[in-house]
Amino acid sequence: MSESKKQGDWLTYRPDIKVLDCTVRDGGLINNHHFDDEFVRAVYQANVAAGVDYMEVGYKGDKAIYSPSKHGTWKHCDEDTLRRIVGDNPSDLKLAVMADADRTNYKRDILPKSESVIDLIRVACYIHQVPLALDMVKDAADKGYEVMLQLMAVSAVNEGDLDAALAEAAKSDAGGVYIVDSFGSLYSEQIRALTLKYLGALKGTGKEVGIHAHNNQQLAFANTIEAIISGASRVDATFAGIGRGAGNCPMELILGFLHNPKFVMRPVLECTQKIFAPLAREMDWGYSIPYALTGQLNRHPSAAIEFRAGKTPDDYVAFYDQLVEEYS
Repeated sequence: MSESKKQGDWLTYRPDIKVLDCTVRDGGLINNHHFDDEFVRAVYQANVAAGVDYMEVGYKGDKAIYSPSKHGTWKHCDEDTLRRIVGDNPSDLKLAVMADADRTNYKRDILPKSESVIDLIRVACYIHQVPLALDMVKDAADKGYEVMLQLMAVSAVNEGDLDAALAEAAKSDAGGVYIVDSFGSLYSEQIRALTLKYLGALKGTGKEVGIHAHNNQQLAFANTIEAIISGASRVDATFAGIGRGAGNCPMELILGFLHNPKFVMRPVLECTQKIFAPLAREMDWGYSIPYALTGQLNRHPSAAIEFRAGKTPDDYVAFYDQLVEEYS
């Protein structure tokens, strides 16, 4: 598809856009990935029925770092765990896992593709970890996987370092690079500029640009739309917007926007009604003022997560004063 056809107004139907559901992976950051099999199976079956392209089932976290005594099985995504849910995955839905730089024993724990039901490895890194991440990309590609590079916290990366990282990514085995708004701090103009920058850096390589947006300022859906209009072709979403802190772009919104007849909304709504509406009464995610404040200040949401878990989660003034004092 030509670059011009990858850009258009809100009514554009683009069959090249791929949707990845990261409900279990990102949502698991709320509860240390202690989702039971029934929960993961329900999300898997809903994604299959809805025609979603990829489902990210969790991490390939190193057990020496993430002890199984404290973290659920979806922090490690062992092969027998995956097959307990999907068998040989006879569906068209592709399975993905995330491998964090410095937190994954990738040479040992990522098996050859011929031995795994996983299709896609998403290598996540901060800017200083790019060399290691590119080695992880090569390792996964050599093992036969699709691979994507997730450059996190892009709002905190200076332009020179970003240009250098994209130049290296363009030469790598990654199938594309995601814009990751880790702090939920970016606005539409910035998303547009970043999308065009990524596309320009990857031009002629066949690599794609993706978007993973956080909802600190209630802009995850709007920023995902902006990236699509600007030419991105990979998008992340979660059921009911579940995710650590303010959460992510909601699946029900992005599927409705895309106008692609292959996507079916009803299974997503059924799963959300049955699973996520009750879950929202037990687990804390989604927009709140403390997350908005960290987004406005371009800070990691960990401070807001800690504050929300305290005795006065709605004392917004106290949290604001705390942030101003810490970052002044």
